[in-house]
Amino acid sequence: MSVLPMKRVFIAALKKDRKHILETLQRLGVVEINVDASKEIFTGKDGVADALFTQTDTSSAKTTFEKNVNLATQALTVLDREVPVKGGMMDSFAGRDKMSSTDYKSLAIRRDKIMDMVYELNSLNKVKAEAEAEIPKLLNQREMLAPWLGFTLPLDYKGTKYTKAFIGTFPTAYDQSSLQLAFAEKAPNVQKVDISIISSNEEQTCVLIICHNTEAKETEDALRALSFARPALPGVVPAEQEKSIARDLAKQEEIIASSTRKIAEYAEKRSELTFIVDYFTMRADKYGVIGGLFQSKRVFCITGYIPEKDVKVLDAAIGSKFDCVVEYSTPSDEEDVPVKLSNNGYATPIEGVVSGYALPGKGEVDPTFIASIFYYGLYGLMLSDAAYGLIMVFATLFVLTKFKGRLEEGTKRMMQMFLGCGIGTTVWGFIFGSFFGDVIPKFTETFFGKAVNLPYLLDPIKDPVTLLGIAFIIGIVHLMCGLGIALYTNLKQGKITEAIFDVICWYLFFGGLLGLLLTTEMIQNMFKFSINFPQAVVTLFTVCALAGAAGILIMGGRESTNPLKRFLKGLYALYGISGYLSDVLSYSRLLALGLATGVISQVFNTIAVMPGGNLFGLIFFIVIFVVGHTINILINALGAYVHTNRLEYVEFFGKFYNGGGKAFVPFAENTKYYVVKDNEKQ
Repeated sequence: MSVLPMKRVFIAALKKDRKHILETLQRLGVVEINVDASKEIFTGKDGVADALFTQTDTSSAKTTFEKNVNLATQALTVLDREVPVKGGMMDSFAGRDKMSSTDYKSLAIRRDKIMDMVYELNSLNKVKAEAEAEIPKLLNQREMLAPWLGFTLPLDYKGTKYTKAFIGTFPTAYDQSSLQLAFAEKAPNVQKVDISIISSNEEQTCVLIICHNTEAKETEDALRALSFARPALPGVVPAEQEKSIARDLAKQEEIIASSTRKIAEYAEKRSELTFIVDYFTMRADKYGVIGGLFQSKRVFCITGYIPEKDVKVLDAAIGSKFDCVVEYSTPSDEEDVPVKLSNNGYATPIEGVVSGYALPGKGEVDPTFIASIFYYGLYGLMLSDAAYGLIMVFATLFVLTKFKGRLEEGTKRMMQMFLGCGIGTTVWGFIFGSFFGDVIPKFTETFFGKAVNLPYLLDPIKDPVTLLGIAFIIGIVHLMCGLGIALYTNLKQGKITEAIFDVICWYLFFGGLLGLLLTTEMIQNMFKFSINFPQAVVTLFTVCALAGAAGILIMGGRESTNPLKRFLKGLYALYGISGYLSDVLSYSRLLALGLATGVISQVFNTIAVMPGGNLFGLIFFIVIFVVGHTINILINALGAYVHTNRLEYVEFFGKFYNGGGKAFVPFAENTKYYVVKDNEKQ
């Protein structure tokens, strides 16, 4: 339960070693490089840099590397589409492969050849895409040509010396007689005309009409009146065009097939393509750092932060191998020092929950350990089924064991967190006697004629009030622990007044009121207990409540000098007791979600045994059991996670925690496929 102490580190080294030092730092991942701190050292009050030390513009090189990353990623996408990687659902847990520094260097030497493969893959994909785009165009042309198939004249044929030809379409269906009749109505004086129907359907009629030149004007007017239109394929001879389109389609399909075969030939080179993505990603990151460094002709300098525990690691990797100066200093109180948490194995998985809210600010304690003490229990109480808990335990243990040493840190912590949640769920499940709800008694009674009941300490469905009381007790303890951390923080920072009037007075006021509530007949009847509190105890509760209230009222507005404002602010602070009461009531969600899991389980179990104890009933039972409980565990496991975080963030953290810390982000290998390690083979 601590925030790792940080040291400010300053490295001055020869420029000829810059590449190796930066690569070493990137591989170690223990130093956060701080460009602003370097500016403070190498610039004066006017903000002008020292003439000897300047920054190098590396934006062009960085852009080039990022472009190579995008090209390589695109090439991998092409290869994955044509030759998908065979793998199972569990492969997503495998994490990045490990690569030795020797293998890294040998592949780095081949980077230009690998990029040639990238260009070739992207070129093949472009050619294939163009061919695929051309096919719909050709098919569309063939579809437009379909009504004219077999027609041997060009579609823009004008006629002969003495005749005028009209080739086109009418927007309605005609047969030979109806078309001649319609034409005759529009052009009764035209006698020298020949009408030929090429094709006809419900949408259009394609025709060839030939008339004598002397009657061309009247013929054209008649055709216009009938909504005649020229074809959209001028100059085309349909019979010849059809053959040309067929040849082009075959050509494009061959291009597609050839490109696909050539792309597939690179499947064995996939590992080199993944390497080049990571290689240029690291180079882009490195040049981003170089652009922020101050350098002279022969020397470069790095300023940043390092966890104190990693100082020896850095000294061994840098100080003893290069001609350089490595100095450490304690950051000043004004510095915005990055935060890195350090906890034991039990609490570490909950660090993600804490950082999801906020990292500790200056002077604040790390709440991870205390939060973890409650987290697994709160989650387990809300899911509260032993079978569901065991499923979570075995599933997470399987992943942690199968992929041991390969899990990414974030995934590993998530699995460990849900392992703890599974254990908490199992414990509460056995307390409540819930194993897939009441499936055991229902199944045994239906198929064997006698119900077998699991032993339990509390049945939340039959006795929800007792569970509600347990939820409130857990909530009160949770809230008081939050206040306790606030007390510790104030004492640690020497804030005695805040410790007394912002914490201890609330302990007295809230504790006194709670004690008085326990003496009332209403509360005792509600939670089915009977305690005859001595009058001295009742008096003690009253004195504590009044003393706490008086302290809050008098000192709650102590920052104001005006007596009236101070009193009103103190009164408003005293009204905060309603917040504490609502916080306690918030823990009723432990009852609500715990009951929801159990009730939904019982509903599915009841439906599952409805057909009875026959063969059909057994098959029906299995189907409903699997489907119903799968839905139940997924929904309520998610609900338990959300509401556990909510209790931690709002009720618990709200009593003492402000956060605001900046995460420690070291210069490291932010790669996707490989982790490069010294003296370590894949």
